[in-house]
Amino acid sequence: MFRLAIRMVGHRITALIAVACAVLGGAALITATGVLAESGLRSQLPAGRLAGADVVVAADQEFRPPGELPLALPERRRVPSRLVGELAGLPGVTAAVGDLSFPAALLDARGQVVAAQDPQVAGHGWSSAKLARPSAGAHLDGGAPTGSGEVAVDGATAAAAGIEAGDSVRVVVDGRPAAGYRVSAVVDVPAAGIFFADPTAARLAGHADRVDLVGLRTEPGAAQRVAAEVRTRLKGTGLLTVTGADRGDTAAPGAGASRSLLVLLAGSLSGIVLLITGFVMASALAVSIAGQRRDLALMRAVGATPKQIRRLAAAQSTVVAAVALVPGVGLGYVLAGQFRRLLADRGVVPSELPLTYSPLPALAATFLLVLAVQVSARCSAWRTSRMPATEAVAESRSEPREPSRTRTRVGVLVIVAATALSALPLFSRTVIGATATSIAGIIGAIGLALAGPALVRGVGRAAARATGAGASAPTWLAMANLRAYALRNAGIVSTLAMAVVFVLTYTLTQTTVLAATADDTRTATLAQQRLTAPGLGGLPTGTLAAVRNTAGVRAAAPVGTTTVVWQYRQFGDTVSESAPATILTPDASGVLDLDVTDGSLGRLRGATVAVSGDAARTRSATVGRRVSLVLGDGARVDAEVVAVYGRGLGFGSVVLSHDLAAGHTTTTLDQSLLIRTDGTATARRSLTALAASRPGLALRPADLPSAAGLEDAPPEVWINLATIVVLLVYLLLSIANKLVAATAQRRVELGALRLNGTTPRQIRSMMRREAAVTAATALVAALLLSALPLALLGQGFLGRPWPAGPVWLLPGLALTVTVTAFLTIELPTRQALRTAPADAVRAH
Repeated sequence: MFRLAIRMVGHRITALIAVACAVLGGAALITATGVLAESGLRSQLPAGRLAGADVVVAADQEFRPPGELPLALPERRRVPSRLVGELAGLPGVTAAVGDLSFPAALLDARGQVVAAQDPQVAGHGWSSAKLARPSAGAHLDGGAPTGSGEVAVDGATAAAAGIEAGDSVRVVVDGRPAAGYRVSAVVDVPAAGIFFADPTAARLAGHADRVDLVGLRTEPGAAQRVAAEVRTRLKGTGLLTVTGADRGDTAAPGAGASRSLLVLLAGSLSGIVLLITGFVMASALAVSIAGQRRDLALMRAVGATPKQIRRLAAAQSTVVAAVALVPGVGLGYVLAGQFRRLLADRGVVPSELPLTYSPLPALAATFLLVLAVQVSARCSAWRTSRMPATEAVAESRSEPREPSRTRTRVGVLVIVAATALSALPLFSRTVIGATATSIAGIIGAIGLALAGPALVRGVGRAAARATGAGASAPTWLAMANLRAYALRNAGIVSTLAMAVVFVLTYTLTQTTVLAATADDTRTATLAQQRLTAPGLGGLPTGTLAAVRNTAGVRAAAPVGTTTVVWQYRQFGDTVSESAPATILTPDASGVLDLDVTDGSLGRLRGATVAVSGDAARTRSATVGRRVSLVLGDGARVDAEVVAVYGRGLGFGSVVLSHDLAAGHTTTTLDQSLLIRTDGTATARRSLTALAASRPGLALRPADLPSAAGLEDAPPEVWINLATIVVLLVYLLLSIANKLVAATAQRRVELGALRLNGTTPRQIRSMMRREAAVTAATALVAALLLSALPLALLGQGFLGRPWPAGPVWLLPGLALTVTVTAFLTIELPTRQALRTAPADAVRAH
């Protein structure tokens, strides 16, 4: 059977190229998605400034709900400082260091802030330098800071500020006014920042009883023994003891969040990738096996069993898939690297976070695609294998007179189900609700593929009636082919429609959510100005009071963000959901209007929260109820709901009171101030002067970046758009190969027409008319499938029955689909006409 499959492959190269391209593209997409998922689970950051620590003890920066994947906690969880002394006495430990990190920024000679990698954690005690790579001490220029007026800086910061050992500098520390220090040393420690004398650092950090982590230097070869002893001592405390590659994650709590995002991203992409890959594979195999119906029917006539026919179809398809899998998997690893570069450029993951490469994604892609090929090939050959031999031979040159009623009914039911799903945005104005639109579009396209033969036959009949008896020969032939070969044409129409539906729904879902989010934030923001201090790690102490005392200022309030894990009951189970949360004070209503429908933001004091209307409805979190939250540093809290607001899309599902978040963020400094003025130029000039008089302050309009347009869209929007482009290219290449294969298989038909007197010009004209009707049918079907989901999305999110997005998208898609259909039919037709008609008929 396998040898026969190999021989049949050699005679069906054109059709099987479409299968190979579908497998190659699918392997690349599935492998790339798998690499991202595996990297999210297993990748680690380089040790960086902890490279000299053999063992690191730190708090677990993940929340681990039972039966679910761990959720990242981006706010620093600290450990008791007493551990430093306890662990220093362990056998094999040569040094134990309690690492402290706090906001610090160096000012240059002009009073400008010197850029740092992360100013929120740029300040450290001098002993933290011991945790750097062992050779760091050999590159010390100067001496350790010994008093409260001395600092040491890393080489990169010193070069940026133009200073050296012995110079005097000013440093802003944890929101305090800039103070003068003498640079005692310039030390070669990667991405470290500013070092203070240990007693000074403990005082400036403000939490002498806690340190960020404990780093241990050990005797040569003793690291694993010491780590085992530390784990035994700390068992049950919830603290982690790590060595080797795991050290880098402890230095940056946000690393876990970025890895979790990779897992979520891969999960969201996997569904659409598998749907489209399976659809394209099934379509390509249907065309390939349809071209072999005569061969399979003749094998039935000479005694082959139905099972043997299906095995043969599956075997030859698997051979082609095996050839395409190897380059496809290799391309997938390359594609994953490019995708990681995009994520790093958009600030989604740290640029230092590497991808994890292993055979697992390749094995998963191979298993899924071989399974898909086997199932699709057997299903495509099912009808021919089950028919009596005489009927199979008779039908090998034609199609069933009427499309399968069962298939048509199933297709209609799938389209109805997709339509019902598309109504979700009317009831859930959330990202999950919006996702239903794109999923509904894809499911509707699958329903079209099932009901397509009946649709195409109906279109052919309607077109034939419209053209009438006086139609030209090419037009009459084109309409006759559409009616007679509805199954073949339906496969082409459904694939073209899939491309249009996918791009329309997926792209316009992103742009509509972006527009609705921007509208929420723009409408809610009563303030005209936003004051930040990005280079200082937070706003200096006293900034709020100074702003409120500025002429023309009517209201000012701090606004921050963090991450919370909300645990709630759903269908009898406890669900844990991680989401961003806004931090507000009771006077936030002076600068923000969240469209409060119940309760009041003025009650945001103590352990209280406000929740969005969707969250209140779906999680039984009405005013007066208490909700269970895990804050960004892992602290569990029970908070009372004091307000319900309507603009959840722009401000998230939960707002924390400033009191509740205090002490549970990496830094205690406010991130920004929203300022509402009387609108006069005097107020604007006064605020500008205030910002200019204090180093590091930045004043800008209060509108959030998402309101400025697509160029300032959140990173996830760009990621989704990049995914759309990649999948569209895959779809178009698959469509092109499928059309080329379908046209090439019509050599006998074209040869017979020429023998009956049809001229090559008439045949080309006939094929162009078929291409025009096919493209038009695909476009109309795609628009009908997309119109209702997008109208419901627009109504639910924007209050109007149309989505937001670029006006050129639909014309561009129509042009792309039309050009693809014409070129991939015209070129193979011209190639086929170069063969003498008698030779074309004889060859088959």
